[in-house]
Amino acid sequence: MQHPDSQADQSRSVESRVREGCAKRLLLIDDHPIMRYGLAQLVADEGGLEICGQAGTAREGLEAVGRCAPDLTVIDLTLPDRNGLELLKDIQAMHPGMLCLVLSMHDEGMYAERALRAGARGYLMKEVAAEQFIFAVQKVLSGGVYVSEAMASRMLEQAVGGKGRGASLGVEQLSDRELEVMALIGGGKATKIIAEQMGISTRTVEAHRAHIKDKLGITDGAELVRYAVQWVESQGGKS
Repeated sequence: MQHPDSQADQSRSVESRVREGCAKRLLLIDDHPIMRYGLAQLVADEGGLEICGQAGTAREGLEAVGRCAPDLTVIDLTLPDRNGLELLKDIQAMHPGMLCLVLSMHDEGMYAERALRAGARGYLMKEVAAEQFIFAVQKVLSGGVYVSEAMASRMLEQAVGGKGRGASLGVEQLSDRELEVMALIGGGKATKIIAEQMGISTRTVEAHRAHIKDKLGITDGAELVRYAVQWVESQGGKS
């Protein structure tokens, strides 16, 4: 556990960097070393930005946030030890106000709003151009919120039309934890493995499975597995 004086020193150091006009520090949390390398190169080519740390798991990432005191943390949603949405919630609980930008291969239509609710200040898909990544980083660092134009229009339409979450259909109805369970089911994980990976009991996993089936109108376990596999494949095959 970090000493309060150490946290205060880190906060003062961040404030002093801002006052002195120093480069903004980015922490990269992604389980693919090649992706982290590519992002680090992009940042190195951009004035006023620097990489202060990298992590390949949620546990390493959470530790690095406290150790490095970044100005912005870039997070992938799919990590080997924990779901990125849960990591976002942990970061905001332990470091309130920490700026986070999600960079993910998953469809923004499914995850952008969830990420923003979990504490992210932006959502960017990995398929975008390098320039868009830098633009998103700069926008979040300047106090803004970044989503694509298409996603912004969709969110505005939902707000104006008064479409509540309960009115959504299909997978969008699922809670963050239920969505995580379905992604793991679609990735071929058994109930016991899902429980271990999520740090919950097998009984809780079964309860999530029951809620998923109920919300999706699925009658049995085999149908749920087929549905989950197809959904994961539609998301690019990464669970």
